[in-house]
Amino acid sequence: MSAHESMEHAEHAEHASGSNKKIALLIAVIALFLAFSETLGKSAQTESISKNVEAANLWAFFQAKSIRRTTVQTAIEEMKVASATSPDEAVKAAAAKQIDVWQKTAARYRSEPETGEGSEQLAARAKHAEHDRDLAAARYHHFELASAAFQIGIVLASATIITGMVALAWGAGLLAVIGLVFTGIGVFAPHAVHLI
Repeated sequence: MSAHESMEHAEHAEHASGSNKKIALLIAVIALFLAFSETLGKSAQTESISKNVEAANLWAFFQAKSIRRTTVQTAIEEMKVASATSPDEAVKAAAAKQIDVWQKTAARYRSEPETGEGSEQLAARAKHAEHDRDLAAARYHHFELASAAFQIGIVLASATIITGMVALAWGAGLLAVIGLVFTGIGVFAPHAVHLI
């Protein structure tokens, strides 16, 4: 091998080494973005599950309050019928007093703003938890799409080192941008795009 050929070979090796360093840096940056999207995705997934459990518990509590209210209202109706047929005024007075107590109880089962445990408040809280669950689920789906784009980008960038095809590096960069877009949508406007 002549000195000229040796020099050309060294220049080619130096160029390839510099190119590989740039690709390695691209891989590192995409991997950083992947770590962020995975962390955000896991957090959103956990919140979605937590809010789903909260909503289910609140709806179960709502149902229990509704059953109690229905039971009390049924007792009120039975007491009204029973006292109406009684000739004794003392029985009618006692029944009226009991009916009043039960009506207050039924009203409390329907609405109890001081504790937030009336059926109206429970329904509102359950709907709020469902909204939060849906928001977290939408975020999770966008973060998952972002993670997929970042992972494929890393694979393409890695393939660039092996094949030397610069187009793969450009594809990796484009996928990183797409991943960033989906991460941004997940953070700022999770309901803006519905892909899943």
